[in-house]
Amino acid sequence: MAYPMQLGFQDATSPIMEELLHFHDHTLMIVFLISSLVLYVISLMLTTKLTHTSTMDAQEVETIWTILPAIILILIALPSLRILYMMDEINNPSLTVKTMGHQWYWSYEYTDYEDLSFDSYMIPTSELKPGELRLLEVDNRVVLPMEMTIRMLVSSEDVLHSWAVPSLGLKTDAIPGRLNQTTLMSTRPGLYYGQCSEICGSNHSFMPIVLELVPLNYFEKWSASML
Repeated sequence: MAYPMQLGFQDATSPIMEELLHFHDHTLMIVFLISSLVLYVISLMLTTKLTHTSTMDAQEVETIWTILPAIILILIALPSLRILYMMDEINNPSLTVKTMGHQWYWSYEYTDYEDLSFDSYMIPTSELKPGELRLLEVDNRVVLPMEMTIRMLVSSEDVLHSWAVPSLGLKTDAIPGRLNQTTLMSTRPGLYYGQCSEICGSNHSFMPIVLELVPLNYFEKWSASML
């Protein structure tokens, strides 16, 4: 969960999000080094009066500033491609949940169960209880087991939506007539908040997502009570 004045990402809750955070730090360090080098060279050019008559004809310098950027791009591209393939990989999911975007709420269906589905609406500000978060609480949370691979099937019934939960590294577009899929796995229990991340109309800001990740035995009790 994000907090006021936060500058960085939310704490990672899934292995994919941990990889994304490591890749962000890796890329940011490269950008910082390049920016420092450019600033140093500019400061030297503005302060020193020394000149070199053959600088414009230096083959060695041209070789270096051609090869070095290529090496830097490779150092960025290889980890990026690795994470992309990891995000697309689906390893025998233990549970499948289908989520449909509507104007302006989400509906969920646990496809492994015969009749387990519900709609999830935002709780109005006037009905919030003490300690609940404005514009983020819903009347029906998505309860899922932790430490298990879960497949999310995402689509829409009207306009474009986007099902996003930052702490899990999830953001999947909900497109009418198309079924997108993503996987999630939480390494610890807790409440994880997200919102629709695609402008979908006047109430776009009022489509929160709340995932409640619990141990398997609690999930089994909850699913039995819902049937």
